[in-house]
Amino acid sequence: MSEPNIVLTRIDNRLVHGQVGVVWTSSVGANLLLVANDETANDQLQQELMAATAETSGVGIRFWTIDKTISTIHKASPRQHIFLVIRNAQDARRLVEGGVPVKNLNLGNMHFSKGKVQVTKYTYMDDQDKADLKYCADHGVNVYVQEVPEDKKQPLEEVI
Repeated sequence: MSEPNIVLTRIDNRLVHGQVGVVWTSSVGANLLLVANDETANDQLQQELMAATAETSGVGIRFWTIDKTISTIHKASPRQHIFLVIRNAQDARRLVEGGVPVKNLNLGNMHFSKGKVQVTKYTYMDDQDKADLKYCADHGVNVYVQEVPEDKKQPLEEVI
């Protein structure tokens, strides 16, 4: 099996929306959005809404569980420029543990919820998030915060 051409992996609680589906997709030169999220892989309504955004950008879109992503992504064609979108740090860690070759992990929106503290304007983390992201970094992943492509990248070690 060959290594998939993952142009970027992004954590965004919202998954695919205008900013991800249009701005980021064109910025990284993706032609396929791969949403790796267990809940969304089984939610037809969410898929339809996200597919409409992908269609606007003229790219393909797939909805896979984390396990399917781990077992299938290595079968990707070299011509697929994959933008991998996930919901949280736990899914990022599962992908890295499962052997998905994540090189760059962009932290986009990680919304506030109970127990999370603000580390940047749009990024909230708890101790588990920090541990999972540190695990990814310790396994060769370049982890950084960058809301939009025009923003300066903030390395993980600067924000936690």
